[in-house]
Amino acid sequence: MRVEVIWALLPLLLAPSHACPKECTCNSNTKVVDCRGRGLYDIPRRLYPDTQELYLQDNRIRGLGSMAFRDIPLVRILDLSNNSISTISPTALLGLRTLQRLSLAHNSLRELDKRLLGPVRSLSHLDLSHNSLGSLPSAIGEGLRNVSHLGLAYNRFGRLERSLLESLEHINSMTLRGNPWRCDCQLIGLKLWLETFLFKGGALDDVLCAQPDEMKDRDLQKIPYQLFHTCMTTSYHYLFANIHHLESDRLLRGQAHGSQGHPSGHTHHSATGDGGGGGGGGGGGLPECEPKQRYRPVNLRHAIATVIITGVVCGIVCLMMLAAAVYGCAYAAIMAKYQRELKKNEELAAAQRAAHATADEKEPLENAIA
Repeated sequence: MRVEVIWALLPLLLAPSHACPKECTCNSNTKVVDCRGRGLYDIPRRLYPDTQELYLQDNRIRGLGSMAFRDIPLVRILDLSNNSISTISPTALLGLRTLQRLSLAHNSLRELDKRLLGPVRSLSHLDLSHNSLGSLPSAIGEGLRNVSHLGLAYNRFGRLERSLLESLEHINSMTLRGNPWRCDCQLIGLKLWLETFLFKGGALDDVLCAQPDEMKDRDLQKIPYQLFHTCMTTSYHYLFANIHHLESDRLLRGQAHGSQGHPSGHTHHSATGDGGGGGGGGGGGLPECEPKQRYRPVNLRHAIATVIITGVVCGIVCLMMLAAAVYGCAYAAIMAKYQRELKKNEELAAAQRAAHATADEKEPLENAIA
């Protein structure tokens, strides 16, 4: 009997020990491990391998080592906000192929390695707000292709690389406030990208300029393009690329709205119209309600036209000023020559009058002597 009991317990004794850490609260049904506010300095070990949600906010964690979460490869939500994290190993997230939501907000991060998000292909929500990040490596964009929300508020960003912005293929909301944005020629790419992003229905908070002084506290989205006229000559190709993209998107929207009432219509944009299918099933003779128009920023074509017209007007004004200067110089030269000739003629006339006066005085004397 004892031998049978030992053989029955042997697999349990040899199996790796996975239990709920004493500092945490675990729910085996929902696969949630809650370790919030427990004064932890490191990631708990020997967690359940099927853990899907791990909450570690409000602790004292200072860094994430290599493969820090190897015990929980199936985790979908990982919250590390409000710690003291200042360093993250490039392989800290290795193995987390199902991670969807990652929060590193309210930490002390100054930089991120370009390889950090490489292993994570399913990430849809990334919050990096309230850190000390001054830039993001362009190569990290490979891990952001599926991100729909990106939080960068309250960091030290002065600009964002265009290549990084273009890698955000599925983004629909961003937070950028609280950064010291430098609104000069280097930020024209961000302004153009944001207008395209808003035109496509994206959600965004305000982007207030910190520098230069004449732009301080102004919203980048509301600054007219005329103030960037010195940068526009190097950005025309980007402008026209955005216009082509906007026109294509507008054409697709028009086709989607036109096919809402047909059974064979595509449903790619059906989410933009509330109750579109239900309205079609009602009275066939009633027209469908027009969807509420979304806010659209200043049209890019209008901006280009404004810049071109401004350039033409400035060119005409310069030509007029040049013509006026040439005319003024010519007029001054002619007037000077005229004055010299007039003075010369006056001197000759005066000399002739003096000669005549002398002759008149001599003639009576000669007559009197005779």
